[in-house]
Amino acid sequence: MKALILFSSRDGQTRDIASYIAKVLEGKVACEVLNILHADKLDWSQYDRVLIGASIRYGHFHPAVGQFVQQHLQALQQRPGGFFSVNLTARKAEKRTPETNAYTRKFLLQSPWQPDCCAVFAGALRYPRYRWFDRIMIQLIMRMTGGETDATKEVEYTDWQQVQRFAEEFAQLPGKKP
Repeated sequence: MKALILFSSRDGQTRDIASYIAKVLEGKVACEVLNILHADKLDWSQYDRVLIGASIRYGHFHPAVGQFVQQHLQALQQRPGGFFSVNLTARKAEKRTPETNAYTRKFLLQSPWQPDCCAVFAGALRYPRYRWFDRIMIQLIMRMTGGETDATKEVEYTDWQQVQRFAEEFAQLPGKKP
């Protein structure tokens, strides 16, 4: 059994979550972790399941996520699949499920691919690493939503136990019949 874990990450937290999932699955499921921006030539016959993780910036997933789904829809539908989104809105427990997270809900409603399992993880706030414009915009958004605004701070909101539970759920997905 081999899983393809694809990620779209703006600042690295989604990449870190994808790598953590691969580590959790070590010994149970062989994994290949790839940036979705570099996954243009895939040999789908190598993979019996797929997981896509994507981060939100300014209310949107990277356009490459939707393009990948459209381009590889048949391959995605032929194997068990999962999706996870990473965003700062999910720092609030009531916004941390596919049903209560507006970004994930919208993706699932608009996507022709319907993953077999889905999760929403809180991301990380890395003010010192952001470019000036991003720092100011994210501060404004955080001020409006009651979040951290101190530009000297880095705060990781990711619940790693939640990530581990999701990884185990993904590993247990039953195969699909051809």
